Amino acid sequence: MNLITAFPKSPRDSMHGLVHLPRMIDKARAYKAKTLVEYIYPCPLDKIILNFIKSDAEEFVNFVNNHDETQILDWIKEKCQNRNEREKSFINQQILGRSPDGKERWDFFYEIRNKIAPSRTDITTWVDLIDLEEGRLQHQ
Repeated sequence: MNLITAFPKSPRDSMHGLVHLPRMIDKARAYKAKTLVEYIYPCPLDKIILNFIKSDAEEFVNFVNNHDETQILDWIKEKCQNRNEREKSFINQQILGRSPDGKERWDFFYEIRNKIAPSRTDITTWVDLIDLEEGRLQHQ
């Protein structure tokens, strides 16, 4: 994945019932290819998934860069075999609802949002900001 020329998938995209996972795969592949540019791997949202599947950033990078989509899905299913839908839903809400956690982070968040679309005061989560910044949400 070359994040110099393309955006990673939306954090709302899902795999095996987990949001953000397809985006994380894109970023892990870009990390290995040294085309991550300004993206962060592993970012705080990635770490939520890594913790949930009981993996670490290095193992994840190595696996997704050496296996195809079917093998990755099978690996994720195996990693989640003791997880139920309620746990997946909880993790999804942790990711989709995550907002800045302190004044400095809010200031940083507002600075980015206001450069892109100052009228979008409804944008209050990192996922919304990512989708706004990458053109998946309207600037209005």
